[in-house]
Amino acid sequence: MANQPNYFLGIDIGSTTFKAVLMSDNGDILHTTYQRTKPVEEGRLACSGRCTSCGRCNMGAVRKTVLEFLKDAGVREEDITCTAVTGSQIVEDTKRFIHFDFQISEVSAHVAGAKHFYPDVTAIIDCGGQDSKCMIYNPKMDMWVSMMSGVCAAGTGSYLDSVAAKLGIPVEEIASRVNYASEQEFSSVCAVLSATSINKFKNRIPIGDLLAGACRAQARTILNSVGQLLLHQPGHKILFQGGVASNQAVAHYLQEITGSEIVIPEHHRVMGALGAACLARQFTQLKGKLVTDKIQYEPTPQKSIQMRIKSTCRDFFIKTKNSSRPIVWRNLFYPSEILNAFGVTIKTLETYAALFGRNMRRIKTALDVAARKGFDQQTCSFLRILEGVVQTRPSFAVTTSQPCQQGERIFADLAQDYGFEDSFYSVQTPINTDSESAIDQIADGLGESISRMEYALGIKLEESKLQEAIELSNRAADYTRKCNQLRWTSPPLIRGSKAVYNAVIFSQDWGKQELVDIQKQYYRELLAKKEWAEKRYSIDDTHRLLWLHLPPFYSSQYLDYLEDTMNAPIVFEETNFVGWEPMDPLKPLKSLAKKILQSGFLNPKQRINYVRMVAEKARLTGCVLYTHGFGRCSLADRPFSKQLREALENIGLPLLMLEGDCMDASIDPCSTATKIASFVESLNLHKYHNLFGRLLPNA
Repeated sequence: MANQPNYFLGIDIGSTTFKAVLMSDNGDILHTTYQRTKPVEEGRLACSGRCTSCGRCNMGAVRKTVLEFLKDAGVREEDITCTAVTGSQIVEDTKRFIHFDFQISEVSAHVAGAKHFYPDVTAIIDCGGQDSKCMIYNPKMDMWVSMMSGVCAAGTGSYLDSVAAKLGIPVEEIASRVNYASEQEFSSVCAVLSATSINKFKNRIPIGDLLAGACRAQARTILNSVGQLLLHQPGHKILFQGGVASNQAVAHYLQEITGSEIVIPEHHRVMGALGAACLARQFTQLKGKLVTDKIQYEPTPQKSIQMRIKSTCRDFFIKTKNSSRPIVWRNLFYPSEILNAFGVTIKTLETYAALFGRNMRRIKTALDVAARKGFDQQTCSFLRILEGVVQTRPSFAVTTSQPCQQGERIFADLAQDYGFEDSFYSVQTPINTDSESAIDQIADGLGESISRMEYALGIKLEESKLQEAIELSNRAADYTRKCNQLRWTSPPLIRGSKAVYNAVIFSQDWGKQELVDIQKQYYRELLAKKEWAEKRYSIDDTHRLLWLHLPPFYSSQYLDYLEDTMNAPIVFEETNFVGWEPMDPLKPLKSLAKKILQSGFLNPKQRINYVRMVAEKARLTGCVLYTHGFGRCSLADRPFSKQLREALENIGLPLLMLEGDCMDASIDPCSTATKIASFVESLNLHKYHNLFGRLLPNA
């Protein structure tokens, strides 16, 4: 009896289309399909409980499509050797309707599909119904890097669908009706604005000119969202894939703008499904050779976490009406050592806002109140929450001008609202951190803030108390550095998705014995966890990621997905890095000024140098930057991310940028999980020479 042939099935379910490719054992394409997906018919659907045969709901319809596809190909479902799925519409319930062996990111699928026919490809643009993607092979790092569009639909197929609908023509006819000589321009910032402009001019401008402007806007928007990766690719061939690649006009304008040759593959519409089928073949060859166990951590609960929680609860939920201590508001960067030496009740407003992150109802209410006051999404969500909640009026408030000028202005606005403008002071912190004059400027500002506080509070700051606070801060910093050193030189010891919320650098307990005790306990815990971990893993057994900036406070799902699902541990977090030198208690203000300057957040170049230093010491394999506010926050804005990407590229360290908002889940992009998955798959390919993970010894 002849051997049963192997068949490999790749399925790509996107927001607007269903794609499938059936591949033979030798890599031949046996059958393909590309179909528009349809919404569920009107009316309430009651689940029949027969998910493998019903077909009445949307996913049931997808299953029927798969079965019809296989029937047309002359293959039974049980004949399929391996099935891989990809696409934005693959959800948890998909397994109930379609049997598949594994899921792969759309990015990796499109790269695999491109390389099947173009093994030397180095640049790919994929434009589908929901997002745009750019994939570039970086020879310096010997790996593929990628970018995906965010929340706007302007660079996607949905945009052209809306244009065609407004003009009353089939989307398939757009390219043939474009006037390529036209200079007509439309907005490339927003899909809604562009489509609205086109609709406004449709009775005044020839349709060929309208379509030329629309397609040019589409090409420009694709490049606006993901094109920075093409900066160093002039003259290279770029494969243009996805449903939008069917539009020759968009390809024409991409070529015009990039100056590169745009190549549209024969199977451009199904390249994601093709890549999934290719990867199904590879996965079959690796069966039984992959390490499937997830990273484990020493299970003893951390007492230090409970100590932090207790401290936070006492500070932020103290009954202020019955407290004899005056309340002082501060921002994250004003030295808490001064306030603890004063003996006041500190309320760090950004931390106070972050505590709302676990209660979505309170967040929404606060943001709604802020919106009624005139603060829209151009204002940092931390600061909008502060504008949207009622707080206890402080006796004094202190802030710094950098690194967040917006924060300084919100503090001033709140001072006006609460009527304490005469009891508010902002220390002017220069961006230039390398000069003695900068130290003197901040030290003078700290001195002025102390004088004003003494007057407002009626309390004289005792020099001995400030010196004691400096000494306690030094001791806490010393334990923190020991903790960091342990984590840098060990296998993963704790979950980064938990550690990032410690955010010790922003603690308001600096200058108190309590923080010394917490960090001392934390150090003891890490020593025990190191002993446990080193019996099970070597430092090279896993990926080693650095998380930069803040996490989304409303949910840890993305960090959990990174560490649990993708098995890529976060071994360190920027919020726990202590980079300042020990302070001199006899020169408290100058020492605190240096601490502010050396924290790393004022000077982007200094911050990047710290990242590079940690990368070397911790033997990092990747870096993640969460760009709060979609790159508008000064701690993770476009200039910083550009400099960071270039610096890390020079040392061969890949960077993943995740756009989102630390506090407002309502504006999260739907592509975040795909970005994470594709990033780790690329790391796998670089480290393990396959997309799926570490191989067993001697495999």
